[in-house]
Amino acid sequence: MRRSKARIVSQLFIGVSTLAVLGMPGFAAAQDAASTVGQPGPSDIQDQSVAEEPQGDDIIVTGIRASLREAVDIKREGQGVVDAISAEDIGKFPDTNLAESLQRISGVSIDRSNGEGSTVTVRGFGPEYNLVTLNGRQMPTATLGDGASAPASRSFDFANLASEGIAAVEVYKTGRAAIPSGGIGSSINIRTPRPLDKPGMRGSIAAKAVYDSSRNQGDPITPEVSGIFSSTFADDRFGILLSGSYQKREASVNSASVGFRDGFLGDPAANAAANNTWGELSPAGTNVTNRPTGSDVYEIPQSAAYDLLDINRERINGQLVLQARPSDNLTATVDFTYSRNKVEVRDSSVGIWFNFGDTSSAWTDGPNAGPTFFSENFTPGALINPTTSTGKDLSYSGALSANQTENKSLGGNLTWEAPGGVTVSLDAHHSTAESKPTNKYGSSTSIGTAIFGVASQSINFENDLPVLSYTMSPGIDPLNAGLITPTGNSFRNAYFKDEINQVQLKGHYDHEGDFLDSIDAGFSFVENKVRSAYGFIQNETWSGVGPASSVPDDLFELVSIPDKFKGVQGSGTAGMIPSFYTFDFERMADLLESQYQVCSNPGAGEAAPGTCLASYTTDRRLTEKTISPYIQFNTKFELAGRRAHLIAGVRYDQTVIDSTALVPIPTGTRWTGANEFAINFAGADFTRFKGSYQNWLPAIDFDIEAIDDVKLRASYSHTITRADYGSLQGGRSIDTNPRIGGGTGSQGNPGLIPYKSKNIDFSAEWYYGRESYISVGYFNKDVSNFIGNTLINTPAFDLRNPGAGPRYQAAVAALGTTDGVRVRDYILRNFPASSLVTGTSADGLLTGDIFGLPEDPLYNFQITQPFNSDQSANIHGWEFAVQHQLWNTGFGTILNYTIVRGDATYDNRESPYVGQFALTGLSDSANAVLYYDKNGLQARVAYNWRDGFYAGGSFDPTYVEAYGQFDASASYEFVHGLTAFVEAINLTGESRRGHRRSENFVTFSQPGYARYSGGVRFTF
Repeated sequence: MRRSKARIVSQLFIGVSTLAVLGMPGFAAAQDAASTVGQPGPSDIQDQSVAEEPQGDDIIVTGIRASLREAVDIKREGQGVVDAISAEDIGKFPDTNLAESLQRISGVSIDRSNGEGSTVTVRGFGPEYNLVTLNGRQMPTATLGDGASAPASRSFDFANLASEGIAAVEVYKTGRAAIPSGGIGSSINIRTPRPLDKPGMRGSIAAKAVYDSSRNQGDPITPEVSGIFSSTFADDRFGILLSGSYQKREASVNSASVGFRDGFLGDPAANAAANNTWGELSPAGTNVTNRPTGSDVYEIPQSAAYDLLDINRERINGQLVLQARPSDNLTATVDFTYSRNKVEVRDSSVGIWFNFGDTSSAWTDGPNAGPTFFSENFTPGALINPTTSTGKDLSYSGALSANQTENKSLGGNLTWEAPGGVTVSLDAHHSTAESKPTNKYGSSTSIGTAIFGVASQSINFENDLPVLSYTMSPGIDPLNAGLITPTGNSFRNAYFKDEINQVQLKGHYDHEGDFLDSIDAGFSFVENKVRSAYGFIQNETWSGVGPASSVPDDLFELVSIPDKFKGVQGSGTAGMIPSFYTFDFERMADLLESQYQVCSNPGAGEAAPGTCLASYTTDRRLTEKTISPYIQFNTKFELAGRRAHLIAGVRYDQTVIDSTALVPIPTGTRWTGANEFAINFAGADFTRFKGSYQNWLPAIDFDIEAIDDVKLRASYSHTITRADYGSLQGGRSIDTNPRIGGGTGSQGNPGLIPYKSKNIDFSAEWYYGRESYISVGYFNKDVSNFIGNTLINTPAFDLRNPGAGPRYQAAVAALGTTDGVRVRDYILRNFPASSLVTGTSADGLLTGDIFGLPEDPLYNFQITQPFNSDQSANIHGWEFAVQHQLWNTGFGTILNYTIVRGDATYDNRESPYVGQFALTGLSDSANAVLYYDKNGLQARVAYNWRDGFYAGGSFDPTYVEAYGQFDASASYEFVHGLTAFVEAINLTGESRRGHRRSENFVTFSQPGYARYSGGVRFTF
């Protein structure tokens, strides 16, 4: 990785010392995670300044120090490996984002979306391997994914929830029989406050302004308001709690990205044997410096772009809780939780695309040769207008993604403390999560425009930022808005809804004997109903849907580029594209519809009347029904004269899956551009498959205080994670845009069984002070039933390749060239019966569609199908933590470091034609927190770091590089209950970057910016 691990760790500790005076209020304290639905958890920590007032021999400690003491007590007395973050007081969570809070826990790292934390990785297992519950209830999740396919993920997006209404977030790192199944990495339980847990009237209200320095344009200051009220009455027999928050955020995420063609070997014969030669370096090429040879692996850039993303996010959260305790032993609770997260992202980009004609390149040494330079020239031919090039374009595109996710959960709980030490709890809830677009265009849309006449284009890979350059043919001004031609476009429409109905019956028996302490038993029924739908309309008019004159010049706005990547090495390099034109997306879409019917009469797909909302051609319905009985025995005893505990239990899961899928039926192919192909679809059909599986999930926890103040722990458990929804769907789908060498597609498998992990945990903890300890833990996970993807090379639906048949051969023979633009012109002129001419390019060449014919060869498709492989993997690592209070100075520190290793790693030296099994997301992580809490002043500075990791790609890998950021905040209580605070996220503006096999081959590079906020909070 570009930053060495030693340097990162050094920055971590030095930076904490340097920024100690800045601080941050609150902190991620380990809290009791033993609470269950209907049973009160640990009391919240009061948000007060540290006060030490002697009362006899007692010292009363509040604020952060009280939180630390509570954390030490719970960690020392608890069983298993459980960490949590607790609100310091009602309505006051340590961080403004739940995911960003969770990253403070050892072993937990996060992934960011749109500049803020969204999903979590625990001990190397990504978000899809972690189960999220709300008050012990399995929560639905909804997300629209990448916008280019039907949504399929089980990952929970913490960005949907504001932190103000959360009491605690608990992370169960080891399995327990009493904990719902579904998380190999962890089970994460979000707890919300209950009025009867804290009798009396309490509440708070907070308002703050947020300044996001990343904003490209417009006002970067946005408001956030939150409030919570809790009260009990009738001698504390009844209670009501109401909370709500409103947050608006405006930000920008600018990114330089490079797409790749494929991986190749330096041996051209091997490439030819793999039928993968389009785009490779010619063996006779004279414009190659330090050409990869033999077994060297290299990857070819296919496209590159600078994207300027402007984000508007509006989040509303609320909860209503009603409780009644008609008698001392009976408590009834009804709660409703609501959240809505609306996100609008506007993407303006300038990009280049390589056709692999007259290329020049330079490479680093093997075995993983990375490009340092890649360029392509375009020579004018015998055209009607010889001053222009072959029609090569510079792309000015715009995209709009505007969607909302809405979550609703209605639940009820009845808890009875029966005679004889028995407690019975009946809990039920109906919860939904739904994601859909908020406009008439779709969930993820794109409109292309272009300036035609590129003479050359290049990418320089020598800096952190890929430097894109181009030159135009004589007489072509790329900044002349009058030359901008509207080209291809697509309007993608996705929908996702997850509905969960769950009933749980739990029983707890307090035996309080010499050995048997208590017994927990229960039963859960979960019905999970998922609908995932997707459709698109597309126009493959990349040579122009109409002339440049059809678009008014005042629709475009000129923007600069280098200043949007400040702080990234390479920004402002000579030759870098200096500026480009953006446009109003809605105005452009409506204009193209009125003039060319791009939505009402598209080249592919169909839309609802009066909109660009594509009809669903993929519609997947899945129902999972799971029953889960469990029993757990809790014991206490003495071993060699030392106090010890043993918890042993087993959970049984039985799941039945019913999956149906509506998939589009392809009817033919079209050759639409130099290297663009499209598939025609007509109608769709449903297919249905079923599957089932069952698992016994044992769990054992043991602890003993081996010597005074030293506790040793050991745990063993089995845990599972279910397959993603896309893998379980039935039916075969063909991707819409094949290339000349073949196409791709996917096929589901509802018979998949879950990933299964056998887990071992050991830890040792030394409590050397009232508020201080050192701990070290070791974890080992043996995971089986991995879901792999196999590629099936096969024809599909009798689809033919119009770019490889007799017409193509005749054109090549007549012209003496394989240039796609001129070959297409020849076919359009000489084979009109099997073609459709749609226009003429600026070069005088015909444009249009060339249809596949029966005499053309069958298209080959690589169909990806999931299956449970016999691959297994071992993940193991160490967690180190120090919590230290600096006597009575008000200062303290929390440090942790997690090492994660696995035996299934990606070998970059392996052939790109051989798929590899490797674990994604494995990386070390570290946190350092220095805080101050005394005399009404609270301050904290925190540094969070995650090492680089493999992000995926069976044949061609991608990596995310090491990343660390400083967060800081401070607060002061002027008078009792009134506090002013300031916060800073990513204080030093750290940037992010990813690459492929070679660090030179950057896949994305994004500048980082700080986000500041300040406000006041009143608590009563």
